[in-house]
Amino acid sequence: GKPWVLPVVRKAESMLAADETLNKEYLSMGGLQSFTDAATRLVLGENSRLINEENRAVALQTLSGTGALHIALQFIAQFYPGCKDILVSNPSWGNHKLMIDRIPGIKFVQYTYYDPKTMTVDLEGMCRDLEKAQDGSVVILHACAHNPTGIDPTKEQWQKIADLCKKKNHFPLFDLAYLGYASGDFDEDSYSIRLFADMGFEFLVCQSFAKIMGLYCERIGCLIFAGQTAEIAHKCLSQIKIIVRSIYSNPPAHGARIASMCLNNREMRVEWEDCVRQMHARIRRSRTYLHTALKTSNVPGSWEHILAQNGMFSYTGLTKAQCELLIEKHHVYLLKSGRISMCGITQENAKYVANAINDAILNAKEN
Repeated sequence: GKPWVLPVVRKAESMLAADETLNKEYLSMGGLQSFTDAATRLVLGENSRLINEENRAVALQTLSGTGALHIALQFIAQFYPGCKDILVSNPSWGNHKLMIDRIPGIKFVQYTYYDPKTMTVDLEGMCRDLEKAQDGSVVILHACAHNPTGIDPTKEQWQKIADLCKKKNHFPLFDLAYLGYASGDFDEDSYSIRLFADMGFEFLVCQSFAKIMGLYCERIGCLIFAGQTAEIAHKCLSQIKIIVRSIYSNPPAHGARIASMCLNNREMRVEWEDCVRQMHARIRRSRTYLHTALKTSNVPGSWEHILAQNGMFSYTGLTKAQCELLIEKHHVYLLKSGRISMCGITQENAKYVANAINDAILNAKEN
């Protein structure tokens, strides 16, 4: 139950501490380029045409994924020529609305995503809402391990979503906080972004290294922009840097140096990828522990969605009243929407949590 500092991160920090050639001078507005170049290749692929042939993918270092989103939304508010409606899945990460509502010139609009009856993606509702949205709207898409539901579209569903966005000339803004957490494979988890890239979209990617490298307090992220042409991409990057200059001037170096070493040093890259697979496997085991405990304790309802979902979170399907009982009586802490962090589930506490859920389902008084 304690935070895990990745061994490869410890190793990188030791190497940095011993390197007396390093100093404490500012990075540029764009951050550490060895980091952003590697982060871009991680998402788009080593053989990406956008990078290797067309030179129309640009990137800069940000203050984790939250900072990337804030900069991206500021950029859209100031420079995007299309509709300034920002379409966000219902439900979504709470910070999306918080940021959008506080940036003048853009508007928070929800689209259907989750079907509470089937606990799956409501593709029909999602496509209906994207279809009726104003042409050229900005659509925030969770690239993988959707937060909070843990439910991702299938590849076939992603194709339908991409086709509709192309038809409507929507602009995709990918939120990528959990690369590797959905499947344990970076290429697999990047599928949605690479699909849109192959279809010729302009798009933004807001990437976080908090979870996938355990660099929570270092605030390391990357904002990637794929423009229609190389000229457009680099002109937009210049404007994005001006936004950065007006807020925090330049990002911190230490975490970026750690991330760069993990991405670019061949031996450390192998070790880091193994760490991500371990974290993914740990979360999958937690799902199995809870699912097994719920079934063996005969807790009412079907709990197959616990296994079907992926990433750090599960949308349990519990009501607000049931969640309140869990918190107040059993000290099982979760959001009142029913979202629970799977990382808190262990083999030792799964039965306790299952019994608490059983009590909540049987005894919570609904308003």
